[in-house]
Amino acid sequence: MNESSAKRLPPRPTLKSGLKSGMDYQVPTLEGDHKRGAQALSRVARMALRYRWRFALALLAVVAAGVFQLLIPWYLGNAVDNATGLLEGGVAGADEAQTALLIAAGLIVGAAVLRGSFTMLHNYLGESIGLHIAYELRLAYFEKLQRLSFSYHDKIHSGDLLTRGMLDIEGIRRFVEFGILRLVLLAVLVGVGAYMYMGSDPVLGLLSLSFVPFAFWRATVFRLRMRALWRELQEALSILTRVMEENLGGIRVVRAFGARDFEMKKFDAGSRVALDISMERVGVRYTNTSVITFSYFLAMGFVLWVGGLRIIEGTLTVGELTQFLAFMTILQMPIRQTGMVINGIARASVAGARLFDVLDMEAAIDDKPGALPLKVTDGVLRFGDVSFKYEGFRGQATISNIGFEVRPGRTLGIVGPPGSGKSTIVHLIPRFYDVTSGRITIDGQDIRDVTLDSLRAAVGVVQQDTFLFTSPVSANVAYGEPFADQDRIERATDASQLHSYIAALPEGYDTLVGERGVSLSGGQRQRLSIARSVLLTPSVMVFDDSTAAIDAATERRIREALKELTKDRATIIVSHRLSSLMHADEILFLDKGHIVERGTHQELLAKNGRYRALYDLQIGGDKGDPGAAGRVLEPAE
Repeated sequence: MNESSAKRLPPRPTLKSGLKSGMDYQVPTLEGDHKRGAQALSRVARMALRYRWRFALALLAVVAAGVFQLLIPWYLGNAVDNATGLLEGGVAGADEAQTALLIAAGLIVGAAVLRGSFTMLHNYLGESIGLHIAYELRLAYFEKLQRLSFSYHDKIHSGDLLTRGMLDIEGIRRFVEFGILRLVLLAVLVGVGAYMYMGSDPVLGLLSLSFVPFAFWRATVFRLRMRALWRELQEALSILTRVMEENLGGIRVVRAFGARDFEMKKFDAGSRVALDISMERVGVRYTNTSVITFSYFLAMGFVLWVGGLRIIEGTLTVGELTQFLAFMTILQMPIRQTGMVINGIARASVAGARLFDVLDMEAAIDDKPGALPLKVTDGVLRFGDVSFKYEGFRGQATISNIGFEVRPGRTLGIVGPPGSGKSTIVHLIPRFYDVTSGRITIDGQDIRDVTLDSLRAAVGVVQQDTFLFTSPVSANVAYGEPFADQDRIERATDASQLHSYIAALPEGYDTLVGERGVSLSGGQRQRLSIARSVLLTPSVMVFDDSTAAIDAATERRIREALKELTKDRATIIVSHRLSSLMHADEILFLDKGHIVERGTHQELLAKNGRYRALYDLQIGGDKGDPGAAGRVLEPAE
């Protein structure tokens, strides 16, 4: 890497400073997070309860597994005492001792088999419930993303949404098995074990359980720290996903500008933040496990010491001491796993809070209660003194007091410098955003009072920035109507002047379009997008600079082909290219969100205003040039 490229690389981040150079990472605060996390866990638990039979059977299996596990020390202690007593009776008692040991061995093996069977059952059921919850949440999350308004997607990066939909749901999924069921098992082992073994010697019983309160105290402290670390890690992974997604989406730009080293350094910066947090998390986890394990062996040492003195005094048998030691051995693994359980609970509470933040969000654009489908009779679109201002935008309104009417068979053209509000008008018609004031109607019906599905079925928008899916050409054209027959698909592509090109492909309409349509040129993508909208025969057609990447001759052929298709529809054409809209029945010239001129092409030329200046710049200055009408020369703002 040369010195000049090294100078533009972002500095190596630290855990506290986060990432710079377009990767603003802030270590999140936990104020209010504990309550949200508890609520999230409660909601996941209620979801688990919906699987009543599975959950009830899983709980019974946990209790049974715990009880059979606790019987093993009991059988083992009795076997030791019986064998010791029989052997002390002399050689004559050897056969009886062997029989007693075989019976004890059979009981221990039987208890172990039953314990293993019930453990397998509750593990399977817990995993099954978790997978079903993940399935429900995944569908609910994806459905919510489809309904959230553009204003929400404007403010959040898709990389963060991907992390919530994948990693966070995975964290929630494991809560039933590693949270609820493991805690129930621990409660059974401690509670029932204390009842079974405390009666024979309360002092040894207390000593056997003396490390449990300490383990729970450590687990509580551990959970608080792990929750904070999981929160930081999830946020860091969101940023890492964002970097990777942007890199892959703009891979051609990265290659074109030779920015591989820069992108590698940026990705390494994000990875180092995630690595630092993960290493701290691992350190906290194993430190906590080591401390709990030390307390366990310390308690076992006291049990051996006190129990040994009792055996010497004759107040305790070897078998009874064996029971306590075996009981502690059984408790060791679940108690040591407390850290893993708390880790799972901490992760689920963080992941659940992040996921439910999205699921509980109210869509800014949604159907009103009792909204009815749009009834299209004449197909008249009307803007009535419409103003709009983007949320959080402190400046003036994007558009102000816009009014016009477009009837079927009529075409409205909209032109103006960049930032004048042209695309905003386009986004308001299908109600991607709601107007700030005024109203938009179709056949007298306010579009805010009808269902979104019926409105968007009646309005076809062809945007400049087209998006194509990784699927065959035919599937992309018929995206809005998947069961459209081949004839309709071909008529739509013929109208957009794309049929001949597709027919010449080796696999024709079955040719797979690359990711984001990268296998097609910009003009071909726009023509395919036009075909996709034309196929649906909407009542209102809106073309938002949709021919900017198409040459003038092809555009003219498309316009001629669309005349027949749009003769009974209201049509709006937004363009920087005057040749695209000179034929319109009315043209609006926008500037800074206001209509500064309006009229037909000839009327606007006669006014000698902004439109005439743009015309002279694009076309009038080169009347002798037959290709001048197709040039796109934007006026200075």
